[in-house]
Amino acid sequence: MAGKKGQKKRFWSDEEKVSICMQTCAPEVSVAQVARRYAMNTNLIHKWLRDPRFAPVARDHDDAPDDETVFLPVEVSEPIADDAPTVAAMPPPDETLLANRVDITLSDGRRLVVEGPTGLAAVVGLVRGLMV
Repeated sequence: MAGKKGQKKRFWSDEEKVSICMQTCAPEVSVAQVARRYAMNTNLIHKWLRDPRFAPVARDHDDAPDDETVFLPVEVSEPIADDAPTVAAMPPPDETLLANRVDITLSDGRRLVVEGPTGLAAVVGLVRGLMV
């Protein structure tokens, strides 16, 4: 941060803006936490993140709208056991429940890991689809 003595408005160099924007990509770090670290408003960081000059190339879209369709990467492999998996009766999923990380090991040995804010209803639907 560079500024003149007695000046209220702060000026951020392009390198500082890129550095601050990169810090928002760290796992378990929010834009608000980074803004507090630099005593600045979160809106300014969000403005920089929208600017292609400062925005990190590979960014977790944590602030993507929840109503947007999201595709999850899935790797299908052969089951380890010969037994047919059974699906336990589950109550209807609550659409408002969100999880940041879901790690499920299925009865046939396959493992399902979903990272990032994900509706639990979507995960339950995915598991039920895999068990068919």
